[in-house]
Order: sequence, then structure tokens, then C-alpha cells
Amino acid sequence: MSDYKIIFTGPTGAGKSTAIAALSDVPPIKTEAKSKEAAGYVGKTGITVALDYGILKLSDRDKVHLFGTPGQERFDFMWDILTEGGLGLVLLINNTRPNPLEDMEFFLNAFADFIGKTKLAVGITRMDLQSTPTLEDFHQKLREHGLNPPLFEIDARTKNDVALLLQALLYSLDPCLKN
Repeated sequence: MSDYKIIFTGPTGAGKSTAIAALSDVPPIKTEAKSKEAAGYVGKTGITVALDYGILKLSDRDKVHLFGTPGQERFDFMWDILTEGGLGLVLLINNTRPNPLEDMEFFLNAFADFIGKTKLAVGITRMDLQSTPTLEDFHQKLREHGLNPPLFEIDARTKNDVALLLQALLYSLDPCLKN
């Protein structure tokens, strides 16, 4: 039996809770609190204050534990706690935020030590609502950090999109994985 731990992070409204809910084979655990910060995002009434948690069953014996971090910097003490023992990081960026490239830069810097020890995959959400910056702009920013992780446009509500991003992360961890 193998248990793996993957961390989802990104700013408020990027789709972390939604992505975990889309992938999880069990009802996810959410620690949300009502917040005025959430009012700026369509369909969002609260913010994650500790973590989100779900489980993806790979087989009868293997599981991926999905942990979502709070997006607000004031909860950054949870970031170190949640990354402990993690195999990789899924960074979600909401392309409709005022400066998504700055958001990505912030999280790349905040999680630099963890990224240096593990692997990274990046999903850009809400590109259907805002097409700029482009995926090439995000690739360029990643290259400036010496990174070339899998990068996809995703809909965090769509299990197949999130699964593809997670699969790319797992393949980057072990290129010999089989379907």
C-alpha cells in the first residue's frame, strides 16, 4: 500500500478547493470561513483558512492525499505544515485576477524551497474569461525562475482537466509510471 501527498496552492479564487473536490473520491474536507475577500469572486462565499483535503484512489491499495493551502499570505504558517512530506506542488493561478503573473511569482518565491526538493505543475484557470496573460507569458515567467514544469489551461471544476495536471506532475516525479 502506498500513500502519496500532493499540495495544491495559489491565490484566493484560483480554484484549489474546487480542483480537490473535482478529483477526490471521498467528500472533501474544507475549512472555510465567510469573508469579504471572497465577495470579489463569482460563486465564492468563503475562503480556506486552514486546508482542504481529499483522497484520490489510484488502486485498491494506493492513494493520493490532496491538500489545499489557504491562499492568503496571513495563513502562510499553514504552508510549511501542509508541505511536510509532500511529493509535489500544483500551483493554480486565476487569470482574471489583477496581476496573475505577479501572483505566480509570489507563490514561486514562497514555495521555492519546496519546489527545489520536489516537482511542480501549473494550472491557469479562468482563461476562458481572460485570455491575457497567455500561456507563453507564464512559460516566460517560469523560465526566469529556471523552471520548466508542466503548464496547462484548466477548468478546476472539470475532473479531466485537473486529473491531466496531476498526471503530468506525477509523470515528472517518475517518468516510468504506467497508465
